[in-house]
Amino acid sequence: MSNPKALIKLSNPWHLLATGFGSGLSPIIPGTMGTIASIPFYLLLVQLPLFAYIGVVIFAAIIGNKICDITADDMKVHDHGSIVWDEFVGFWITMLMIPILGINPFDWKFILLGFVLFRFFDMVKPWPISWLDKKVDGGFGIMIDDVVAGFMSLAALWWLSDYLAWL
Repeated sequence: MSNPKALIKLSNPWHLLATGFGSGLSPIIPGTMGTIASIPFYLLLVQLPLFAYIGVVIFAAIIGNKICDITADDMKVHDHGSIVWDEFVGFWITMLMIPILGINPFDWKFILLGFVLFRFFDMVKPWPISWLDKKVDGGFGIMIDDVVAGFMSLAALWWLSDYLAWL
């Protein structure tokens, strides 16, 4: 089949999660749409105690290996653009810095900055993200570059937070 998206069935829970509840099926910038779709879930997650937030993100990253692997196998394409669970996890990792710093987690400036930073690192793929993206296969390969992009974005958000706090 020439259209891998045609193999996605949103009635399949693996596909539903992998496509970010369908956000990754957007015909334009699916990774960005997936990251946008992850924001309401962040707003729910950040209301949890920090240890629970971290636990959910770790669980989402681990189960993401399976979610992405199954969906990529079903689509017969490694890391198709419509698979955006990795963007969800990467953005949630980025935003972990907000409650750690004691910043209002609903402050739109920090949500926007976290979004921009994560999309930057995910799209530009500086080393080691680019190396991981090219060299690691399977569900783990789909997840790991976005997890690392999330941690690089987290560090950049931390560094920039003092500059943005005065706004």
